[in-house]
Amino acid sequence: MNYNEIISSKTFFLIAGPCVVESKDVCFEVAEQLTAITAELSIPLIFKASYKKANRSKLDSFTGIGDDEALQVLAEVRSHFNIPVITDIHETFDAAKVNDFVDALQIPAFLCRQTDLLIAAGETGKPVNIKKGQFVNADMMKFAVEKVLSTGNKNIFLTERGSMFGYNDIIVDYRNIPLMQQTGFPVVMDVTHAVQQPNSSAGTSGGQPQFIETLAKCAIGAGANGIFLETHPDPTKALSDGANMLQLDKVKSLLEKLARLKEVL
Repeated sequence: MNYNEIISSKTFFLIAGPCVVESKDVCFEVAEQLTAITAELSIPLIFKASYKKANRSKLDSFTGIGDDEALQVLAEVRSHFNIPVITDIHETFDAAKVNDFVDALQIPAFLCRQTDLLIAAGETGKPVNIKKGQFVNADMMKFAVEKVLSTGNKNIFLTERGSMFGYNDIIVDYRNIPLMQQTGFPVVMDVTHAVQQPNSSAGTSGGQPQFIETLAKCAIGAGANGIFLETHPDPTKALSDGANMLQLDKVKSLLEKLARLKEVL
């Protein structure tokens, strides 16, 4: 994965894929479509899927198909489509476990202050995407950056995904994009988790995917370097975060609009 080539795109780069590795079939279907769309629009793509989900609300929520099997699927996506792959890590030992299977590591928003985890990710030498916690302001993210930089790793992304408002809603403050860019690193806007409605009494998150396009347009207008989105052929059947995903057949139209907006700006 060429970090500098991705962040220097004249359009924006895209981090996208299903929330979690549900199966090889789902990952390959999503990767095939995303690869074709981004190639046509000259948008650098990083395929994203969590090899496991460690931060679910309920004990019986789907967490994955098994670590080894999921990592093998990600490796096959990377090899078959010749695209870089990123996955979440939740524990320090995860960094070494996933190192040979993916091209970049992602720090979940809830864990953006975990010093040992950030250092372990940085020590792999791979690009690290640090998602801003819902409880953290933009200025505080400079400290997360410093933890990764302490390892000598300068391949860093920061991702805005909104802030908690009340008990079950997320609000996006677009000042956070230029504020986090002051760290000197590219900033990505997560347009699907930002429409999430977490903490429902049922133990599953809701969402308002009808606002994904609005948030994405605002992010490009605010100067975001990249867009993060989760997508699925049928979000109603997705095993994680389906309520806030963008349906796969709507991705091309969205990216076309964002590419035109970026060109105008």
